[in-house]
Amino acid sequence: MASEPIPVFPKPVTLRDVAALAGVSVATASKALNDQGRMTAETRERIRETARGLGFRPNSLAQSLLRRRSFTVGLLTNDTYGRFSLPLMSGISDALVDNGVSVFLCNVEEDPRLGQLHVEAMLDKRVDGIIATGKRIDRHLPIDLSNLRVPVIYAFTQPDPDAIAFVADDDGGARLAVEHFCKLGRKRIAHVSGPASFAVVPARARAYRDVLTEHGLPVTEPLLGSWSEAWGHEAVAQLFDGGNERPDAVFCGNDQIARGVIDALRERGLSVPGDVGVIGFDNWEIVAEATRPPLTSVDMNLAALGREAGLTLLSLVGGASAAPGIRKLPCRLVVRQSCGHPLDG
Repeated sequence: MASEPIPVFPKPVTLRDVAALAGVSVATASKALNDQGRMTAETRERIRETARGLGFRPNSLAQSLLRRRSFTVGLLTNDTYGRFSLPLMSGISDALVDNGVSVFLCNVEEDPRLGQLHVEAMLDKRVDGIIATGKRIDRHLPIDLSNLRVPVIYAFTQPDPDAIAFVADDDGGARLAVEHFCKLGRKRIAHVSGPASFAVVPARARAYRDVLTEHGLPVTEPLLGSWSEAWGHEAVAQLFDGGNERPDAVFCGNDQIARGVIDALRERGLSVPGDVGVIGFDNWEIVAEATRPPLTSVDMNLAALGREAGLTLLSLVGGASAAPGIRKLPCRLVVRQSCGHPLDG
């Protein structure tokens, strides 16, 4: 029985191959491909064209040693379900990939020991920097990231003192929602949100009160509960079964609450947005677009926030300085069918 032929794999193209075909020294070829050294633009482009034609791929380890960088960034999170960290990572990756940098994600959950292991592994791999993110802006990850030998940026999580952090402007986002209701002619706007222990809840409630006061509209006490559809459903009973005047609009603290509100209104024979307009927060598309009618919601622009965090980290890695502090990035309102058109009169 004849034996199968042993496969022969082509040898990888080396820098020496590029130099030989381009008619230059290995040193000159290296300088041209790394945008270093003095040579004519024609020579540099000829060497690069030769490398492209041969399919030459630089040795990443060798380049890392040459530039004293690993071209990798670590992303730490305790957002187990990826609700906030995945959109952030999309923006971070967008900023990093354009600059030849890879990012890898580590979930520290709520375990300080696991967090420490991940940080030590990142430092062993000589990451250029670390971005920390979470599932709420008023809680620190269960790991100390101060005084590391690499720069650290915080995004959508509580930062260390004197660190650089990026968060969404919750006050501004809430204002967008309530202002939109006012422009539509809604006069009795209620607010249903999550637990008061979350920093974003009083911030959004304060913006809600401020906008209504500015427009001379009645302010009702926000109803606070859990971040769930069940709470949204229960809140409608409180709003419509009491003796107070019924609202014609409800601004909700997240999209799950808003979906529960819409379901409960439908069960009562009330139309959305005809009788009651509804706006959510987060613009979680899997919820907002599947709601009937589709839900208008405040988008925290997490991908843009992640991109800014990534670009700032790259700037620090490159030797630039940046003032510490929290940067608030604007939200945007994604208008769908649940809030309605301007009312007549």
